[in-house]
Amino acid sequence: MALKAAFIFIAPNADPAIHRSVVETEAVTLIAVGVSSYETAAVAARSLVDEGVVAFELCGGFGHQGTAMISEAVKGKAAVGVVRFDIHPGLENKSGDEIFL
Repeated sequence: MALKAAFIFIAPNADPAIHRSVVETEAVTLIAVGVSSYETAAVAARSLVDEGVVAFELCGGFGHQGTAMISEAVKGKAAVGVVRFDIHPGLENKSGDEIFL
């Protein structure tokens, strides 16, 4: 059975119902989802767990607190990892924590 994983990225006006794509290989199904807030990311993560996702990678736009929110949202039902930027070039060189909290 293939690993089902998701990458969540955060960007202004991103809508997880629209900004979603799937890449399937023999070993991995990867779902990429765009969100516009930490709250929307938490909702999306819970929904993705219900779809069978067992591993998440969060984009560098998620700060420490945003990452903690996603970890809490999936409550141990999936592993959560992050791409780490202290400041993100796509977010005006700020941490997502400065913008989304």
